[in-house]
Amino acid sequence: MPIIDAMNWRYATKRMNGKKVPQEKVNRILEAVRLSASSMGLQPYTIIVIENEEIRKKLQVAAYNQPQISECSHLLVFAAWENVTEQQANEYLLNVSKTRGVTLESLDGFKGMLMNIVNGRTKEEKYQWAARQAYIALGTALAAAALEEVDSTPMEGFIPEEFDKILNLKEKGLRSVAVLTLGYRDSANDYHVKEKKVRRSKEELFINMA
Repeated sequence: MPIIDAMNWRYATKRMNGKKVPQEKVNRILEAVRLSASSMGLQPYTIIVIENEEIRKKLQVAAYNQPQISECSHLLVFAAWENVTEQQANEYLLNVSKTRGVTLESLDGFKGMLMNIVNGRTKEEKYQWAARQAYIALGTALAAAALEEVDSTPMEGFIPEEFDKILNLKEKGLRSVAVLTLGYRDSANDYHVKEKKVRRSKEELFINMA
């Protein structure tokens, strides 16, 4: 499906029918997320992929009982690093070195810019930066799901502290920032199915400074 058609097709699905998304589709969506843009390529977040029904039922309570949590096929929790450390930065630099076949010394300039973030910001500032990077990945997941004709719902309507507790995220140095449900729309019970997409016009949305 071409990207414009896919984006016109998708909507924030309010009810899902419980049908499982084929694993190959899920894999392609997750691979798109893995390849998503990220500042400096660091990807300071982790995505928790949840199929387990019992866990999703617990999370649903912490998401104001929104039905998509239990009705979806897969639940993705985008969790930002609580703190970006020198160790994490050095592990990333080592990965760059190995992947590109270059010496660590050749990355000194890049390392300096990365360490400016690590050492030049407070823990909370680094978390907020990481959370914004997670949202870029979330946007990629939305587009990828639409291209796969998999319904999705991005969600902020949940209690992060409760999600963190249920998923033991604090112990992993993570904080949940956004949720994405993947599944298939329940056309009989979702009142949004037949509604027209409402967006600002291009004249209102864009300022052309050519």
